[in-house]
Amino acid sequence: MIDDKLLSILVCPVSKAPLAYDRDKEELVCKASGLAYPVRDGIPVMLESEARQLTADEKLG
Repeated sequence: MIDDKLLSILVCPVSKAPLAYDRDKEELVCKASGLAYPVRDGIPVMLESEARQLTADEKLG
């Protein structure tokens, strides 16, 4: 779970765009860069090397 205040100040390190929290997958998603950053034990891992590429459906939806 990510605190709303923390989420409001976090941005994607690649695109500098805002992030959305996906509770089901425990990821911070950036549609601008097409990356999803994992959240492990409540801590966002904001490293490009740890992020996964979004699928085409995820980018659209």
